[in-house]
Amino acid sequence: MRGLRMAYGDVIVLEDVDLTVSEGEVVALTGVNGVGKSTLLSCLAGFRQPAAGTVSVLGGPPRDTAEFWRSVAIVADQPTWYPGLTVRELLELVRMTHRPLPGWCVPVDDLIEIFGLTARADASPLSLSSGQRQRLSLAAALARPSGLLLLDEPEQSRDVGFRYELATLLRAEYAANDGTVVMATHDNEFALTAGARVIELSDGRIADPGAPGAPGTAGEAELGDAGPGGEPGERAVARADQSGRDR
Repeated sequence: MRGLRMAYGDVIVLEDVDLTVSEGEVVALTGVNGVGKSTLLSCLAGFRQPAAGTVSVLGGPPRDTAEFWRSVAIVADQPTWYPGLTVRELLELVRMTHRPLPGWCVPVDDLIEIFGLTARADASPLSLSSGQRQRLSLAAALARPSGLLLLDEPEQSRDVGFRYELATLLRAEYAANDGTVVMATHDNEFALTAGARVIELSDGRIADPGAPGAPGTAGEAELGDAGPGGEPGERAVARADQSGRDR
């Protein structure tokens, strides 16, 4: 995204935000509540249209099409659960509807174990606790292949052990297989365990563009877009051009 401006009425939420994220990178958006982290994710998903600036995801603007959502997965609000399906059947359905499976994704049985749902695998999602449903939402996003994973506070209401396991999964499996993660979080330790570039938002702007795996120093928020020899990388995932600034 380049020159992104987002407002709700007269309230400016994001102002002049530049951000480029490369394939295989994990980026963590941090900052106090209301600073614009979730709004930025919504712009990447195409749920909200910016007042100015441009957003490009996987080579084009975010769009509500089957092609776009085959490549992008988001975990924010809980989805509507299919009635009559068990936890296992739901994950198998998600996997089945995304065949063929050209890329990396976690087998259903492994997901059930990783997300602590073994004892509830044959239960209806509606019978799960709120925490278990949150875990199921994350599991469903990883049951299918995707190139970009958008997560809104994935560590919320989860114990320390599970946070570590999830962060490791994002770094060592999803990103290592060329998947890109952009997430909003309040947990810097979780972000660092995930090997994330930590991006701090303050007053609607990028206060610190970060560095891979650790909070960085202030500078331009062009993240991981350089290829060998400093040439532009071929696999930028979230990029924008300058045209929006001149409107």
